Amino acid sequence: MTDTVHEQDSGATAGQAPSAEEGSPSAEEGFPSADGESPTAERNRRTRERRIAVHRTARRVLDRPGHLQTLRQRLALLDDVQDLHDLDGPVDMYGNGVVEALEERTAALLGLEAAVFFPTGTMAQQVALRCWAGRTGDPVVALHGLSHPEVHERNAFSRVSGLRPVRLTSEPRPPTAAEVRDFEEPFGTLMLELPLRDAGYVLPTWEELTEVVAAARERDAVVHFDGARLWETTTHFGRPLEEIAGLADSVYVSYYKSLGGFGGAALAGPRTLVEEARAWRHRYGGNLFQQFPTALSALAGLERALPRLPEQVAHARVVAAALREGFAAAGVPWARVTPEVPHTHQFRVWLPYDAEALGEVALRQGEETGVLLFSGPWDPAGPGISVAEVGVGAAGLEWTPDDVRASVAGFVAALED
Repeated sequence: MTDTVHEQDSGATAGQAPSAEEGSPSAEEGFPSADGESPTAERNRRTRERRIAVHRTARRVLDRPGHLQTLRQRLALLDDVQDLHDLDGPVDMYGNGVVEALEERTAALLGLEAAVFFPTGTMAQQVALRCWAGRTGDPVVALHGLSHPEVHERNAFSRVSGLRPVRLTSEPRPPTAAEVRDFEEPFGTLMLELPLRDAGYVLPTWEELTEVVAAARERDAVVHFDGARLWETTTHFGRPLEEIAGLADSVYVSYYKSLGGFGGAALAGPRTLVEEARAWRHRYGGNLFQQFPTALSALAGLERALPRLPEQVAHARVVAAALREGFAAAGVPWARVTPEVPHTHQFRVWLPYDAEALGEVALRQGEETGVLLFSGPWDPAGPGISVAEVGVGAAGLEWTPDDVRASVAGFVAALED
């Protein structure tokens, strides 16, 4: 497995098994090490340890994801949160207090009536779609074949919630209005993942999105947005959050993807739906006793990280262009950045090399130069082709196009040594 630890979020290309961690010695193939660890598990562990060490020591990275930081660094996210919530007030119990404040703030940002906090997005979406199925009388959910529930949630819709997902398409692009309008069987809910992560963080145009929503309405279906990363879509759509969220009947958002919180999610929509979702949250075991650290970190993300996302999206486009230029100048025979102009602050890079070789060179570049160009794992995407996800976080805003091109040149030179 790759070492991505996002909630149910593998970094592997959809439809493929995640690659083994690369680049470190292990016991002889087929025999466990002295502590009983398999060769693959040992290799994965050592590579992950190297990756964490490089992230902590590199002077320049495109992103510093929270799950690779120390506990002390993560706790620093709660520094100065007294400006975000009254820390002399009572602690939360079963969703009141600071959790209620977070819910109100989220609903206001999305321009929706109400919101309810969930410990995970997987739970939030199951509850949302279960509630809509009860209201429409139709348990069928139309979605993309590369959407998160189809790829990363172990068939939870059907096994846990009694829902029946049907795939509008599995092409690496958003579904079209024609695919929604002409789908051959009825469905009660249309679920749209914005952006579609496993297709490369892609988004439709605003016109395409409104047409898809209208096509669902023509079929008397409700529309739910899997908006885990909806926060970063405003630049691409050229619309404020409340206008984007206002297209849907309900929206799920994440507090740690893009915003950097400790975890957690919210379901937002009509107040009657939200109140019903609270009851189902309790039934699903999600009404936790206390959530104040996570809620405070989410408030910090909304206050500090959210305003910076448009700048990160804009700079991701600069980085992507410099990557293309760098690989062309280095004479790489085939390289792709997808989308060519990123829709969010995350995108994918495809190179004609072995995944293990790419992963090892990326780590060595960080260890030897202090500059980490590709911080995540590489995955095989076909014969002689590998893919990696690239995210431009706050740390990436310091990179100039010349910095990117120089790092690409060093990366390719090391590959060919």
